[in-house]
Amino acid sequence: MIGFIGLGNMGLPMAGRLAAAGRELVVYDTRGEVINRASKFGAHAASSPQQVADRAEIVLASLPSLQASSAVVEAVAEAVAGGANTKLFIDLSTVGSAVAQRNHTTLQARGVAALDAPVSGGVGGASQGSLAIMVSGPRAAFDAAEALLDELGRPVFVSEKPGAAQTMKLVNNLMAATTLAATAEVMVMGVKAGLDPQVMIDVLNAGSGGTHASRDKFPKAVLPRTFDYGFATGLMVKDVRLYLDEAGALGLPSQLADAVAALWESTLRDQGPESDFTSIVKVLESAAGVTVGASEEVVEQ
Repeated sequence: MIGFIGLGNMGLPMAGRLAAAGRELVVYDTRGEVINRASKFGAHAASSPQQVADRAEIVLASLPSLQASSAVVEAVAEAVAGGANTKLFIDLSTVGSAVAQRNHTTLQARGVAALDAPVSGGVGGASQGSLAIMVSGPRAAFDAAEALLDELGRPVFVSEKPGAAQTMKLVNNLMAATTLAATAEVMVMGVKAGLDPQVMIDVLNAGSGGTHASRDKFPKAVLPRTFDYGFATGLMVKDVRLYLDEAGALGLPSQLADAVAALWESTLRDQGPESDFTSIVKVLESAAGVTVGASEEVVEQ
């Protein structure tokens, strides 16, 4: 039995991938409606993280905040102290290295191996089983869990040092945050100057200015004006803040990250934490008085 805690935009499709691979699952989330959705692909419902730990030797978690991750780890550790079965805890959340190290210590004290395994690839990657999974923790635990993680995507072992995979994830997400912000800014500039946005995307992708944002996010979620790529602005801001915290703790300069963070903070205030992160372009559009969309939508506001 495999446990899965946290059935959000990423967690639910990941749990679905495991069920499709033949894994028997017991799942928990604070929202009953998503537990009901998981039951449709055969998952067993649990009423608490402790009940998941009672029934599963391996527990995976995909949680939206540092506080949620810490609370679930404390609950699992408490359950194990009371005789629960969990032997391995895999945190797929992005929580930063300090929280991952603290979680590792909490679980280790109860004889539970811990892997921090943050993921990259969005809802599409979660649904298709093509996530990049950055993993740190005991090598033996990774070797034992690798086949399970293969069902979710491509696991890459980063280090035995707890929290190292979290640092790697923050590096990855700062790059993603920066390229999306930069692509949004130049697209708005080009449209303001009279360029066709689809032509701009084609040229960027054919040349040296292409980014993941221009190849994937803009064609799928910005140009059609759907803003449904599947990652929340609030989560991106959380990750950028964590990057700045870690860079600061290392005594490193962060001029570029500071500038990127300022635009993301503006997007959070303007569009709200639940908005899709591709909505960052809306803040720039508003300032420029243009809309970046399909050709017929390129109008002065």
